[in-house]
Amino acid sequence: MKSEPNVYSIEDLARQPEEIWDGVRNYQARNFLREMQIGDRAFFYHSNTKPPGIVGLMTILETDIVDPSQFDPSHKYYDPKSPADNPRWRTVKVGYGETFAHTLTLDQLKATFSPEELLVVKRGNRLSVMPIATPIAEQILAMTQS
Repeated sequence: MKSEPNVYSIEDLARQPEEIWDGVRNYQARNFLREMQIGDRAFFYHSNTKPPGIVGLMTILETDIVDPSQFDPSHKYYDPKSPADNPRWRTVKVGYGETFAHTLTLDQLKATFSPEELLVVKRGNRLSVMPIATPIAEQILAMTQS
């Protein structure tokens, strides 16, 4: 799950260790959120920074939450076309897991994984939420320990 650190960072989550992951406005990313289960772990990826990369770990605490930002006209992610009786945007609540000792950079990920193995290394990929197969996730976790 990606976020720009100047908008919402792993440090923000560490300070308030439970938060909904609001503002996702891409249908494919939304569908990936729908597939999440309570207890799943997610990598926290800092995007649009130097260097971008995986900085920590979160746990999914709650699923199928209506994203309240879609109904707030003053919010950046307001969606006037989302009906209140059948909200278009749902999300999850995440819990802080840990901050890694060092960032696992996008360059390191590109050197290790193909775009078929890890979507975040695919050129032009802008999804903020994407799945990772368990064997790849285990490799990434091992890389954070070195």
